[in-house]
Amino acid sequence: MMKLTTLKSLYVNLFVVLFYSFAVTAISQTKYSNHDVPAVIAFGDSILDTGNNNHIETVMRANRKPYGRDFLDGKPTGRFCNGRIPSDLLVEILGIKEALPPYLDPNLKIEDLLTGVCFASAGTGFDPLTVKLASVISAEDQLKMFQEYIGKLQEAVGKEKTALILAKSIIVISMGSNDIAGTYFASPFRRFEYNVEEYTSLLINSSSNFVQELYKFGARRIGVLGLSPIGCVPLQRTLEGGPERDCVKSINEAAIIYNTKLTSSLEALSISLPKARLVYLENYNEFNEIIQHYNELGFEVADSACCGGTELVCGPLALTICKDDAKYVFWDSYHPTDRTYSMVVSKIAKRDLAKFFK
Repeated sequence: MMKLTTLKSLYVNLFVVLFYSFAVTAISQTKYSNHDVPAVIAFGDSILDTGNNNHIETVMRANRKPYGRDFLDGKPTGRFCNGRIPSDLLVEILGIKEALPPYLDPNLKIEDLLTGVCFASAGTGFDPLTVKLASVISAEDQLKMFQEYIGKLQEAVGKEKTALILAKSIIVISMGSNDIAGTYFASPFRRFEYNVEEYTSLLINSSSNFVQELYKFGARRIGVLGLSPIGCVPLQRTLEGGPERDCVKSINEAAIIYNTKLTSSLEALSISLPKARLVYLENYNEFNEIIQHYNELGFEVADSACCGGTELVCGPLALTICKDDAKYVFWDSYHPTDRTYSMVVSKIAKRDLAKFFK
């Protein structure tokens, strides 16, 4: 059997996650400004990581060009995108601020803390093996940072105001893609121990525990992202999609199983946590639609990336870096472009944001 260190070098780049979808209409940034949402707080993986991995020892980083070329100042920030990611777009839609800063940014000010930060770490997951292989911040450590963050808020504005901020903020979570696409399908360990049904149940149990811990800390409005068709990313198409580079059916089927269980889990938690507003943020069907009808939505390429084409790595030495990323669904081999993310978050906001205020 292969050693853990060998697998780390072979599979580390498979543990960066994706989240895709589409929307047919934009949402005004002021539409939700009348709702009392003081902050957005993000947990999870590269879908939401705005730069925490820049401050830890890991190869899972996006703080190099051409990442960030379309961001606010055109510089790489650690976001796995050419521009904004969902955590940024959500705070913008809610009228809170332009972008969501990473919690580990040493230059954070109290104003940043009061309006929300990101604890996500690209490459992480619920499975401890996922965290070890990628050398990133675990779900447990993200909760510890959150507890530290709460202490900072209490010191700045007091316990009562802190409790109000936590209760009214929107918490968003994205985890699971790395566990399934990477740890389960790209390494042999978990497949020897569990079948897909068993493994997805383990992940959902961890997800449920994570939500309950957030609730104990005072969070009430909690949104959890489902998995997208992770078998359709350019890298998976290249590795397992055959000569035609098709979507990998087995991985997509596992994502669907996970999403079904996640929906049921959140429904059950809504009963046991009656003061919470738990929202399942579905995106699988929407992304499948953009894959099937990308031309109709104004894209030209949906099966390879703007940066790197069908290669594993996006960076300064990538053989292919497109000039017009608006024509591409994918920015790198796992992540969408700013344009795609904008469509994603607009669709989710239009459908799901109101559920937090009922």
